[in-house]
Amino acid sequence: MDRLDRKILQLLQQDGSISNQELADKIGLTAAPCSRRVRQLEESGIIVQHTVKLSASRLNLKQIVLLWVSMDKHITERFEVFEEAIQAIPEVIECYLIAGNNADYQLKIVVPDLERYHNILLGKITRIPGVSGVQSSFVLKKVFETTALPLNYLSESTD
Repeated sequence: MDRLDRKILQLLQQDGSISNQELADKIGLTAAPCSRRVRQLEESGIIVQHTVKLSASRLNLKQIVLLWVSMDKHITERFEVFEEAIQAIPEVIECYLIAGNNADYQLKIVVPDLERYHNILLGKITRIPGVSGVQSSFVLKKVFETTALPLNYLSESTD
């Protein structure tokens, strides 16, 4: 990966809808080699997906909840059941298996209000086999959010 690849990634993280021609112009290439580089980044698995970011608040999804979930047994089968079940709840937008805490999973949940959260927590999450405890934290203010990964540490293979 060279500086042009890093610049492509940086620009695509800022605006995934940028046209290939605009991208090529910004990095100083013609359209064809720029397109080849993007395709190579996709084929190598560095670019995983092209998505659209929506405004949660404009869609009335104003409550963000961080939920820590503890499991009763630390066995593969319990974790597999939990992970499959949690993916079926659309309000859960992130799920991490964690260490270094008194919980096994951390979830990020987005809902319109606390009533909806309460229904999901008691009606779905705590009913998943193996869930032994939960702890909720409610986000008061989103200070910042990004989906961009830091690229400044990547070493250059060619330049």
